Amino acid sequence: MKIALLAPAGAMHRYNGSFGKSLHYAPLTLTTLASLIPKDLNAEVKIYDETVGEIPKDINADLIGITVITGTSNRCYKYSDYFRSQGKTVVLGGVHPSLLPEEASKHADAVIVGLGDSTWKELLYDFEKGKLKHFYRSEPSESQTLKGRPVPSRNLLKKGDYITTNTVEVVRGCTQPCSFCAYPQAFGKFALKRPIDEVTREISNLPGKYVLFPDVNLLTDVGYAKEFFKALIPLKKKWFGLATSNVGIDDELVKLLKKSGCKGLLIGFESISQSSQKYINKGINKVESYDMLVKKLHKAGIAINGCYTFGSDEDTLDVFKETVKEINKLKIDLPRFSILTPFPNTQLFNDLEADNRIIEKNWAMYDVEHVVFKPKNMTVDELREGVEWAWKEIYSFKSIIRRIARFHNLFFISLLVNLSYRKYAKKFAKFTKEVMCDNSDIPG
Repeated sequence: MKIALLAPAGAMHRYNGSFGKSLHYAPLTLTTLASLIPKDLNAEVKIYDETVGEIPKDINADLIGITVITGTSNRCYKYSDYFRSQGKTVVLGGVHPSLLPEEASKHADAVIVGLGDSTWKELLYDFEKGKLKHFYRSEPSESQTLKGRPVPSRNLLKKGDYITTNTVEVVRGCTQPCSFCAYPQAFGKFALKRPIDEVTREISNLPGKYVLFPDVNLLTDVGYAKEFFKALIPLKKKWFGLATSNVGIDDELVKLLKKSGCKGLLIGFESISQSSQKYINKGINKVESYDMLVKKLHKAGIAINGCYTFGSDEDTLDVFKETVKEINKLKIDLPRFSILTPFPNTQLFNDLEADNRIIEKNWAMYDVEHVVFKPKNMTVDELREGVEWAWKEIYSFKSIIRRIARFHNLFFISLLVNLSYRKYAKKFAKFTKEVMCDNSDIPG
């Protein structure tokens, strides 16, 4: 059996996009699915990730699996339609098919709904027998486990294509009630944790000294996180991950972050307004604590990738200027901006739909870089132009130097990444004025 696993990318993030290959880390979805393929199937597996290379139009495979997010769904559907027209069997899975399975089923021989770990093997055996079902559903449950998971098949990736292939899953999921987040709607409102000894064993066998944990909230269970960080200390690795802004309220946790080798955290600050935090149900963010948090993490030698979202009903036209001013004051090492996006079937989408404020249902526009709804206190153009201005302003040379001039051991890496984001900021204006739905490079 020949299996091809595909990850199509959005226009701004394809292999020839603004960031370049050097800033992409290896994703885990396809390498994990590859590792779960039963040995007795004697499958030949290939992975094609469009963030770092082209997807061939002449793939030699019996079965093609495509992972789909909302922003790439149109492109994924076109790839699926094309390969099916060649007589290939195509399976779609991921966040978007889990949110809208009936839509996805129009473009696939089979659709995986929910977490694919527990249904992937069943699907493969059914395919081998010629009895493929149309849907494979995994009902969200806290009884699911990550225990005994095989190590992702990193050998199927080209190491030179990524900044690192040392990506490791520790915690899957998040228990926060953010109204814009698609994850709990697709996969359940709980978090699964891997046995710590299994994670550390995997990490200890990785080459090099850097590891990245791409989990959406590594600190969803603080007690577990502390035990995990203690177990990391003897490995003497340096690592990067994602956390919520309440990480700074626990001094013991910050100390363990430092001792365990943490060098950078992505934190969803979302807004400098507490009323905006309330609007998106992210009360865990306490705006008044940001200054203390940043100082604590910087003192511990931890760089901050701070994410901010514009477009809440509490945002007015001064939000862009005030946010840039606050970021420069706090000295956020690597700021990122996005436009509030109501992904289908989320609370935010349903609320805006009920108010007749959704103005765009071309899913290619749901990439957090386009405006797809009517803002409350500004026009669509004012929101788009405000975000465009914020990107340009925060990645001016003056702002970059102001934010990262302090000496730290990641200064040159931080400077390199800031310059890469400066390149992104320059392209943002042109990109967001376009409707990104041109998939003409795919036949059919």
